[in-house]
Amino acid sequence: MTIYEELQARGLIAQVTDEEEIKELINNGKATFYIGFDPTADSLHVGHFMALMLMRRLQKAGNRPIALIGGGTGMVGDPSGRTDMRSMMTVETIQHNCDCFKKQMSRFIDFSDGKALMLNNADWLMKLNYVELLREVGACFSVNNMLRAECYKQRMEKGLSFLEFNYMIMQSYDFYHMFQTVGCNMQCGGDDQWSNMLGGTELIRRKLGKNAYAMTITLLLTSEGKKMGKTQAGAVWLDPEKTSPYDFYQYWRNVDDADVLKCLKMLTELPLEQIAQYENLEGRDLNPVKELLAFELTKLVHGEEEAQKAQNASKALFGAGPDSENVPTTQLTEGDLTEGSIGLLDLMVKCGLAPSKGEARRLVQQGGVLVNNEKVTDATVRYTAQQLSEELMIKKGKKTFHRVTLNG
Repeated sequence: MTIYEELQARGLIAQVTDEEEIKELINNGKATFYIGFDPTADSLHVGHFMALMLMRRLQKAGNRPIALIGGGTGMVGDPSGRTDMRSMMTVETIQHNCDCFKKQMSRFIDFSDGKALMLNNADWLMKLNYVELLREVGACFSVNNMLRAECYKQRMEKGLSFLEFNYMIMQSYDFYHMFQTVGCNMQCGGDDQWSNMLGGTELIRRKLGKNAYAMTITLLLTSEGKKMGKTQAGAVWLDPEKTSPYDFYQYWRNVDDADVLKCLKMLTELPLEQIAQYENLEGRDLNPVKELLAFELTKLVHGEEEAQKAQNASKALFGAGPDSENVPTTQLTEGDLTEGSIGLLDLMVKCGLAPSKGEARRLVQQGGVLVNNEKVTDATVRYTAQQLSEELMIKKGKKTFHRVTLNG
């Protein structure tokens, strides 16, 4: 099976231009390709997983990935899939986020010896002369065609700023610039980026001739990957300070039955032949497969030792052993208490088990909260320093655990 056939079999390819040329490129390790990352946070999240794994797979097949950080486009904001305008970030914030991204990406991609590049489009977009851009690039774009693009149509009713209207031109210029400077001959992205990506391919061909070697390939990032980035409590981050290895493990351990095989195909490096053996499993028989998925992805992001700890803690809490020391823990101090105690709702928010006291109250009222294995029905209950010093184990729903202790 060629790498292109494997990407198809894993459900990663939504649509392409120039399919035969793309096959030739990636199957023979001739592609230098880029995927863009918005530097809107200081950590990647699981919604980026598919893109990272694509880069990893293609690099292992001999191709060269470019992780393009949108330091320049991040100052404009991509209107795709949005109903409002993004707030603008400072240069310092963007640079900090870029540095965090590279550290996390290095677990997936080998940046040594030029095997992969990390570029920031601020390095060229911020230097552009506006009139020159209008003449050299703007002349290649039809406003009528741009307005037919889905990313713009969704925003027309609520208002599309001229700033955002330029996003397609800026992203297209990225491909054009990298094609000329670092030999980038293929771009990849989610299917919500299709119009922007076609703009880049068309710009290269109009400026450099119809035979210019520029391709596009898109992934099922909107319908599959991006929805993975959010849970009821918020984003699931790759940074262990934001999402602990245990919580990361539990997120994948608790995926819907219908998504287990899909995630194994798209996000792990397990052989397709092995995954095929699980196709007829249902219900409880899928639990070991979910554990396999959770272990493989936690190992990839946090290392095998942390993955093993998370798995042991998970099994302990479900009756497979006594050790729960690796469960996420919040350590309080006397300063967190009011007159020697703290309310359950405040405690849940402090532990990250609920985004607000209102949401915490709803969970309690619905019977979804246990403390030390006893259901709590009174949202006003408080816990003393003595109780906290002896340790509390809070359980939210069926599978989310959090330990609370008092320092000193």
